[in-house]
Amino acid sequence: MNATALFGFCAAALVGIGLYGLITDPQPLRKLLAFNLLGSGVFLLFGVVARRGAAAGLGGDPVPHALVITGIVVAFAATAMAAALLVRLFEETGHATLDSDAAQDGNTVTDGESS
Repeated sequence: MNATALFGFCAAALVGIGLYGLITDPQPLRKLLAFNLLGSGVFLLFGVVARRGAAAGLGGDPVPHALVITGIVVAFAATAMAAALLVRLFEETGHATLDSDAAQDGNTVTDGESS
């Protein structure tokens, strides 16, 4: 197994773990982290595709690398904005979940326990 295949498998694993966390976890912060993991896997996969094209003798194309760098910057900005929105949600409601039952009761839910 060469390095390109190893990076491809790691990218597929990151995308799979990110999708699993995005679908199964109801907590917004964990969804944000899973979405970032999914994005990292996509960026790694895109880099692997660009590297395989260069290894096949097609020449080094700088466009995929520029797209990955731009995607990383956009993902960082989106993560910062989502984290700020989560902090604002916590300040307004007292909890950082989107559960309507907890919002109506006024209870804060932390790790499955109600206080």
